[in-house]
Amino acid sequence: MNIERIDLYHITMRLVSPFVTSFGPQQQRDCLLVAIHADGLTGWGECVATNDPGYSYETVGTAWHILSDFLIPALAGRSLDGPEALAPALAFVRGHPLAKAALDQAVWDLAAQREGVSFAALLARPYAEGPRARVKVGVSIGIQPSIARTVEVIGEYVAAGYGRIKLKIKPGHDVALARAARAAFPDLPIMLDANSAFRLEDAPTFQAMDDLNLLMLEQPLGYEDIYDHSRLRPLIQTPLCLDESIHSADHARYALAIGACDIINVKPSRVAGWTEARRIHDLCRAANMPLWVGGMLETGVGRAAQLALAALPGFTLPGDISATDRYYERDITAPFTLNREDSTLTVPDGPGLGVAIDFEQLAAVTLRRETFAG
Repeated sequence: MNIERIDLYHITMRLVSPFVTSFGPQQQRDCLLVAIHADGLTGWGECVATNDPGYSYETVGTAWHILSDFLIPALAGRSLDGPEALAPALAFVRGHPLAKAALDQAVWDLAAQREGVSFAALLARPYAEGPRARVKVGVSIGIQPSIARTVEVIGEYVAAGYGRIKLKIKPGHDVALARAARAAFPDLPIMLDANSAFRLEDAPTFQAMDDLNLLMLEQPLGYEDIYDHSRLRPLIQTPLCLDESIHSADHARYALAIGACDIINVKPSRVAGWTEARRIHDLCRAANMPLWVGGMLETGVGRAAQLALAALPGFTLPGDISATDRYYERDITAPFTLNREDSTLTVPDGPGLGVAIDFEQLAAVTLRRETFAG
């Protein structure tokens, strides 16, 4: 593919309701979009960096800098053989996976459009099974004003058709919350996400929830830690999931080698894109390690690509890729809606991402735009 020009957008969209984690509340979501124009086609990618360096050191500001001053100039006017050629072309920039992932997504979109197949079909080409047509999804519930309100919100999402619930926890907002949720919903798959808010010394907190039959405990310890998770894992009965600690296929390999987890949450943006995410999929599938796809409040552009990843055969657990109308009153693509009968989202099967950009809405939410030509 011959890259002619790349457009970079900074957009801002208000969430339907605040999303609160151990990092704090989020009401407004800023992100970056890239549009790569090549061979008469346009591929779209989303950079999920936010305004604050909470989940990641990357922010909208740093990602704009890295993309506009380094990554995009290295690609504009260049010819690429395909998505697998992108990482070597960008290897001169250390780190910044969220920025790189936006370009990776757009190149996969272009490659799929060029072949007249869906993103999911191209990504799944190495596997005999092919991509799933629908993928199981759950919903992530932020920290609410009270435990009682949390239970009410769970009920609202269950009534909406979601079959798996994730609750955000933090120190002091943990055991009582989990017990109340389990008492109210005895048979519902429930998992907890700590976003690295605890320490190994907090093991008794997690042991106090061992009898609740939780689906998993996600990333309780440090965001770069693998070793202490390997020490926590034999101390608790709840399956242990890693998220922030897995930045690459090598990190997944380290976790497998020392028994640091039972499950891995793969966020393609966290690992610099879909090429590396598929490597993690292959590694973990060979080791019988369960996987699921995590979400970052994406627009429909990012959601379509996440669904393509979740459609691979090794992703066996429901992901955090809920319907987009849960986040935005009006998205920049047609909304993804929940199939209520089985708590799934339908994987787009049109060429590339399989979604159309609402350019009127994109213009309305764009704060700045820049075009880079080769």
